Amino acid sequence: MMRHLYAAATTLAPPLLRRMLRQRVAAGKEIAARLAEREGISLLPRPDGKLIWVHAASVGETMSVLPVLHALAGQASILLTTGTITSAKLAETRLPAGAIHQFVPLDVPAWVARFLTHWRPDVAVFLESELWPNILSGCDAANIPRLLINARMSDTSARNWRRLPGMAHALLGGFKTVLAQSAGDAAKFRALGVDAQEWGNLKFFAAPLPVDEAALAAFRAQIPGPCWLAASTHPGEEEICASAHNILLAKFPNLTTIIAPRHPERGAAVSALCNNAPRRSQNQPPIPGQIYIADTLGELGLFFRTTAFAFIGNSLTGFGGHNIIEPALLARPVLSGPHLENFQEAAALLREAGMLVDVTDATTLAAAVAAWLETPPNGTAAAACFAGTAQLPLRAAGLIMAQLP
Repeated sequence: MMRHLYAAATTLAPPLLRRMLRQRVAAGKEIAARLAEREGISLLPRPDGKLIWVHAASVGETMSVLPVLHALAGQASILLTTGTITSAKLAETRLPAGAIHQFVPLDVPAWVARFLTHWRPDVAVFLESELWPNILSGCDAANIPRLLINARMSDTSARNWRRLPGMAHALLGGFKTVLAQSAGDAAKFRALGVDAQEWGNLKFFAAPLPVDEAALAAFRAQIPGPCWLAASTHPGEEEICASAHNILLAKFPNLTTIIAPRHPERGAAVSALCNNAPRRSQNQPPIPGQIYIADTLGELGLFFRTTAFAFIGNSLTGFGGHNIIEPALLARPVLSGPHLENFQEAAALLREAGMLVDVTDATTLAAAVAAWLETPPNGTAAAACFAGTAQLPLRAAGLIMAQLP
């Protein structure tokens, strides 16, 4: 009944969704020339032969699945869908040769059907918790086997699914395979009657973020004094970081605080609230004693390497946290707010190694930054927490290939 009600409601939704998409274009959150993809319309032809469709919500999921996509390259055609501009730009530079990127259609039955009819994937692979009822139902109607890899389920989602056992059985039970990030995630799926396997977290096995060595050397030369990084910040967190910066200036007058907002299109707004701080997207250099706005795409590897540690956002004013593993893989310890619901296992490993410090506000953030500026941490233990091999992506790729007809 709930599936039918949802399908009926979304069937009537296109006028509202089109208006929403236009608003998102105006806000810089959609690409006008590619809006048709959101309705399942593609100007690109389907490649001949077998096609593997992989859907990753945004940047974090895309980064985690890239090793899997590279392991699949050459064995079948690859279609990657995502839902954000930042992930689309990442795909432009990081996908294996020949792989195709499209924006995922919004979850309207007709738009989903149009997408599936055009691409005719031989298998559909979904990342983490990106579950859209009409998309999953459309796969079932077209007899497309679907897999859920790097699966995670929050406590809230588990409670909600328990209230809808029929829908949980239809949507979650329809996956041929569910590979969970952790034992806790696997247990939540099993409690809903889903045969989930615990394989580990793909993000633990991601390659370190790349860097242009010449750009890194040039950027380091522009920051002669102490510096620290606040990465993947959200609204509300930049204000906290700016307050921490002002506190720290009393002890470190030449301090450079680098703020890399999660969504670079917010660069102008973040600069404005930080006293018109210089911005990298405008080719403005850092100024000792001031905040610097790192509002470019694809350069987090550079910013992490510039500093000895990093604060990771969506953890103070947001919910769930962002990828604390990326800096750790580069031997950079982490500062974080209390909201790390999406990275509990990784956070536990880093805390145990003394490589994660929890903060709650500008005062505690400034104190933690000051301690690590005075005595720079040795991040070797941070990298050791995730010193895995490439076997998990290879195993996942093999499992996907086994689903092809």
